[in-house]
Amino acid sequence: MPTVTPPGPHGTAARTGSPTRRRALAAAATALAGALAVGGMVALAPSASAGEFLADGGFEAGSLSGWTCDAGAQVVTGQAHSGSYALKATPSASATGQCAQTVTVAPNTAYTLSAQVEGSYVYIGVDGGASTWTAGTGSGYAPLSVSFTTGASQTTAKIYVHGWYGQPAYLADDISLQGPGGGTTTPPTTPPTTPPTTPPTTPASPPSSDLPAHALVGYLHETFANGSGYTKLADVPDDWDIIDLAFGETDSPTSGQIHFTRCSVGECPSVESDADFKAAIKAKQAEGKKVLLSIGGAGGEVQLTTTAARDAFVSSVGGIIDQWGLDGVDIDFENQSLSLNAGDTDFKNPTTPAIVNLIAAIKSLKAKYGDGFVLTMAPETFFVQTGYQFYGSGPFNGQDPRCGAYLPVIYALRDDLTLLTVQDYNSGPIMGLDNQYHTMGGADFNIAMTDMLLTGFPVAGNTANMFPALDPSQVAIGLPASVNAGNGYTSPDQVDQALDCLTKKTNCGGYTTHGTWPSLRGLMTWSINWDDFGGWAFSHNFDSYFG
Repeated sequence: MPTVTPPGPHGTAARTGSPTRRRALAAAATALAGALAVGGMVALAPSASAGEFLADGGFEAGSLSGWTCDAGAQVVTGQAHSGSYALKATPSASATGQCAQTVTVAPNTAYTLSAQVEGSYVYIGVDGGASTWTAGTGSGYAPLSVSFTTGASQTTAKIYVHGWYGQPAYLADDISLQGPGGGTTTPPTTPPTTPPTTPPTTPASPPSSDLPAHALVGYLHETFANGSGYTKLADVPDDWDIIDLAFGETDSPTSGQIHFTRCSVGECPSVESDADFKAAIKAKQAEGKKVLLSIGGAGGEVQLTTTAARDAFVSSVGGIIDQWGLDGVDIDFENQSLSLNAGDTDFKNPTTPAIVNLIAAIKSLKAKYGDGFVLTMAPETFFVQTGYQFYGSGPFNGQDPRCGAYLPVIYALRDDLTLLTVQDYNSGPIMGLDNQYHTMGGADFNIAMTDMLLTGFPVAGNTANMFPALDPSQVAIGLPASVNAGNGYTSPDQVDQALDCLTKKTNCGGYTTHGTWPSLRGLMTWSINWDDFGGWAFSHNFDSYFG
């Protein structure tokens, strides 16, 4: 078996000798949770009781008729709060065990949703609005209730009940949505079937985004100084469409508590005030730019090995987003942050707690902030493309367990993912779909690595276990901005050659791609500061190519 080369940290050159601050950042005390969107919602006729808007909230029909549920949900007897039947649903590593209904409501009207639930981490709420939950009900049922008021033009509401990823089964009964009058919608003639348990293998439908057709992404050194110098956010040129603030870090890798501590005046003499920094964020957003919190990096190992760490992550990251008014997060987990446990062999159904909890945490943040939440990831090739040959520790536990460890995260979040920007640098040789090894630093490497993402590939060589292609609008090529920024610098002419091949299928050299992708989103670089230091050569070349 060829040697599997371990990854080098993102921004190694940039971080060398830079002290890492370990000051605690106060975070919100309670993590908010929301519902996952479930396809195939139906509008339902109300019950005969005036003021009740749900159909069969007590499940006394003895079926899930009228409800749209995750796989595994069922109606059971002998465990009801009242009557004969109750809902029983079991969450999985990638689903919360949700059941939902969509009903007609009146604008500017107050409603109250209530339910009797039994279990741990059970939630009720209205999609995109208010929710409530219980950490546990002990050995019996307990009531949950939440009120909300519809918007001025709102005519439907999707209500839900669900558990939490990897938690035991929960029970729910006597679910009720009360409001003035009754619903008036009519069910469709052909109710939709239960959503499929196997996700699609075709490219994901990317989340809505107001990014330009071709976007430039860069990291801004915000919490540390180094040889590139400090660049104020307000001084970042308009070329940059996504600005990743580097980095949110944690004092203890397994705590999940993320802090974002801006560089001190002593370390960064030209650092702007907090007020000016916040004003710069708003100004960039007013120009249509996205400003994200990048979490991790070379010095920010994060291992969400427990549910407590997962919840601390959601709470603290949400606190930082709210404090600075950010658009979302960039996941830049490196080193030992993601590693597959022995026996975790199926990227579609991961069992490693650190991976399951990260997926759950990001889904919770997406649910809290809604469709406008921007999610990007910047894994190293070792954690993604190496998965073509090796996955985890392998059948004999002899491989590096980090091989392909990002694949289950990307797969589970593919419908929420705005942009994947794999680092085509700080990498050893990687085998491409041509079964040849490719080496960083030239167009060939960028072409081969990106072709894998846009074509899909069998994981660990198993053609029955395919990692599906991403939509080209979800992919950007990650490169160092200069020779000072990291190993694997690629000259502008080689960058252009890679773009020609991938978007036009011309100038490909010796590699034959499996498609042509003119909507490839663009480029990412480590980093804005290093591009500034180098006279903006990287961003100017991007502008020259895309116009």
